[in-house]
Order: sequence, then structure tokens, then C-alpha cells
Amino acid sequence: MKKTYNIEVDCANCANLMEDATKKTAGVADAVVNFMTQKMIVEFEEGAEPKAVMKDVLKACKKVESDCEIEF
Repeated sequence: MKKTYNIEVDCANCANLMEDATKKTAGVADAVVNFMTQKMIVEFEEGAEPKAVMKDVLKACKKVESDCEIEF
């Protein structure tokens, strides 16, 4: 299942780092962070609970940029 989220990211490099961090999160099959549109597309692994996975994704992204916000 794929879902799109609004994300607040300050620079293109941070977007790339957040994308990498998201891909390494348990329950995530693939992810794309687009700095220009401020969108994150996450493809979840089968059986993963999106809300629980997104809490872990937010923690990972806050390690890259402490003021990051993801609407989920």
C-alpha cells in the first residue's frame, strides 16, 4: 500500500537524507521525499500498520532535521 504525506523539509539535501532514513525504517518497502512539492510517498510492507510505521519514520526524520513535521 502506498500513501502520500505532507512533509516540512528545509532543503533538498535534508530531503534525500530523510528519504534514506525512511527506507531503513521497519515496515517501509520504499519511500520518496520530494523537496519541491513537500510530499513524502511511502510504500508499506504487506501487513505493516501505517500509523505505527509513520511514528518511527517521524523519529528517524527528526534525527536529520529536528523541526521536521509529517502530517499523518
